[in-house]
Amino acid sequence: MKTITSKQMDALDTNCEYLGLSRLQLMENAGSAVAAEVMNLTIRERVLLVAGKGNNGGDAFVAARHLTGYEVKVLLLGKSGDVKTPEAARNLSILKNTGIPVIEVTDVSGLDPAYFSDCDVIVDAIFGTGINGPIRELETTVFDLINGSDAKVVSVDVPSGMDPDGGKFEKAVQSNVAVTFHLPKPGLLEKVAKEYIKEIAVADIGIPSEAEIVVGPGDLKLVTGRRPDSHKGEGGRVLIIGGGAYTGAPALSGMAALRAGADIVTVAVPKSVAGIVASFSPNLIVRKLLKKRLHRQDLPVLEELIQAHDVVVIGMGLGRDDETLSAVREILPMCSRVVVDADGLAALETPLNRYGCEMIITPHAGEFKLLGGTNVLDDFDKRVGMVNRFSADNGAVVLLKGPEDIISDGQGARVNRTGNPGMTVGGTGDVLAGITGALFAKHSAIEAASAAAFICGRAGNIAYEKLGNGLLASDVIDNIPAAMKI
Repeated sequence: MKTITSKQMDALDTNCEYLGLSRLQLMENAGSAVAAEVMNLTIRERVLLVAGKGNNGGDAFVAARHLTGYEVKVLLLGKSGDVKTPEAARNLSILKNTGIPVIEVTDVSGLDPAYFSDCDVIVDAIFGTGINGPIRELETTVFDLINGSDAKVVSVDVPSGMDPDGGKFEKAVQSNVAVTFHLPKPGLLEKVAKEYIKEIAVADIGIPSEAEIVVGPGDLKLVTGRRPDSHKGEGGRVLIIGGGAYTGAPALSGMAALRAGADIVTVAVPKSVAGIVASFSPNLIVRKLLKKRLHRQDLPVLEELIQAHDVVVIGMGLGRDDETLSAVREILPMCSRVVVDADGLAALETPLNRYGCEMIITPHAGEFKLLGGTNVLDDFDKRVGMVNRFSADNGAVVLLKGPEDIISDGQGARVNRTGNPGMTVGGTGDVLAGITGALFAKHSAIEAASAAAFICGRAGNIAYEKLGNGLLASDVIDNIPAAMKI
């Protein structure tokens, strides 16, 4: 069964906002779905909704409004002023104007066991997918009171206390029905969940299919953020292999990788261009290769470098000499994760899974056609289907560059709409490859490729507003940090 993690669901909510569908509307739909599930129960005259301070509680505030004709009470675990999100606070304000009792409890002394014994249904909206850290005293006592009650329990999204993503947890609410939104959360399908849930109801809350297809700011949430105690190297180590025929391309990729958050970027280039690449920035570590072009004699030093890095980005500015392309084909099996761009694409032989590594390729339409794809320019849906099939057949993620980028892992396709005509200037593809490599160092291939396409296009849009068609690839690099802000 297809599932969605708590982080992916949050990203999806953010992408809904990007498309114009507000979180407030999604909360209204979710709360309505919870109320409908309560009304499906045979006995439901007296309903207690136990609400936390986050969006899970907000869903309960909505549900309480929809339960007209019932005896309804809301137990808020905290003060009204502590409600965490604007959407939940808005619905709490609306709820208070309806006359439905809202009882605020801030410690165990304020809990009356009769709240839990004098009801037919308890709606558990304490944590849902928003659990963070150990359960505190007030909530753990509430868990015990809910679990000791004879009432039917309807949990919002997942039973409170349960790890929605399938990790370990200390205790949880025991639920008759878990009303989960859009798709089940992985934790609901774990074997241990059967001890806490009798039934799972999946509710459609109106998320459009485009929110799962069009790449948006939600995708940035999946690839940004670091722990406060992170140390050097944890942001990713990227090895760029390029240059020889051209000098600027690998330097642009390296600088883009740094701006996208990589901690360490090493650029391995032929000796003929090493000095020029090093002059671009002291932040790049430049390793000089033996000859004027990439050659098989470089393989021993490259193998050592590959083992010291999380991901390899290869192809930018290499040229297409037979010896160079032959060396690329020998390098790929040494990699665990690799992004192949530009001249590196000319070395590839299908199926791509022959190389035994996780691979992202970043071709434009002409390069993709040479790899065996069909250049279907007149029908976008056919082009999406073609990219999806190619990815599935080759076991690689494809980022097909174009006016609308198409990204696929063979399981489904994403579409990126950021970017502008000014980005036809040379070097923006090298920038995209560097961003992709930086993200791929720490995230899945489909997450990295999708977010990289969005970031590169958005950075280009910021530059375009200032410079129009005069923007340069280096201007795109300068705006990567701004483009990564959510």
